[in-house]
Amino acid sequence: MSDIVLGVGASHSTLMNTHWDQVVHTDRAEAFRGALDTARRRVAEARPDVAVIVGSNHFRGFWLDLIPAFTVGVGEVVATGEAGTPKGRQKTDPGFAQALAADLVEAGTEVAISARLQIDHGQSHAIQYLLGGLDVPVVPLVVNVFARPLPTLARCVRLGENLAAAVQRIAGERRVVVIASGGLSHRLPWPSDWTDPQGDDEAFLVDAWTNGRGEWERYDERRREIIVAARPTISPEFDREFLDDLANGRLRRYASMTTDEVESAAGNGGQELRTWLVMAAALGFAPGTPLVYAPMPEWLTGMGVAVLDPTAASGDHR
Repeated sequence: MSDIVLGVGASHSTLMNTHWDQVVHTDRAEAFRGALDTARRRVAEARPDVAVIVGSNHFRGFWLDLIPAFTVGVGEVVATGEAGTPKGRQKTDPGFAQALAADLVEAGTEVAISARLQIDHGQSHAIQYLLGGLDVPVVPLVVNVFARPLPTLARCVRLGENLAAAVQRIAGERRVVVIASGGLSHRLPWPSDWTDPQGDDEAFLVDAWTNGRGEWERYDERRREIIVAARPTISPEFDREFLDDLANGRLRRYASMTTDEVESAAGNGGQELRTWLVMAAALGFAPGTPLVYAPMPEWLTGMGVAVLDPTAASGDHR
């Protein structure tokens, strides 16, 4: 029987890699980077045999021609390497990944599979900062958080619960870390409704989302310019409440939020909170330890890092 031995939630931003020299809030940036280092040490101390990385994909591995709600990488995993993130084939555990996907489907959580999955910084940022140097195989679990209709938050919670049960049923004695990559609050200069783009920039992005398969690099320069020029929109009050609920084992209550409610409270980028709910549910909504909260307008995002230890679970946190 395998076991989940640790959960980690961490924001991601490629601007951390490419625009560090333009940071104004250096104390916040350094605190966030320090928290990533702390979380990485916690992962190392947990001695994982495999890491399930629950994250998003920013239209470099998925496009509007086909974008499932949930996808498990069960074979080769290739990172795009944009903006200084890891590039190329990643270390994997196909046997574990295939067993995980099969069990999830049997439990009623239909996941798509990919034998050659292309991931971007929605997963590789975590590989870079939380698994760097640890030589841990990864199983990407990609959640659609950008192209509506999105999976409901309640369904994401169920996915996390079924993930935990699946891990326990998989043969062997693997120690599993579950990492959520994404969030917290932020608003990207992307259309919240891809069927109704507003202005030339949004129309360009929808074209990139539709036609980028196999040539995402062709769109990347202008897309990068659009993102860098975006006006930051962060909701610190929401983020702090979310992390407080994580600390007290209360994240299950977010399962009742609608997609529109999430966007209103945390921006369209806040839809990535689904990844945190999957991770927290897989950890039984154990009370967690927020390591940092850093609102970073330079990176467009409310940046947070937290650790959930399953041994801290007590009682029913519904």
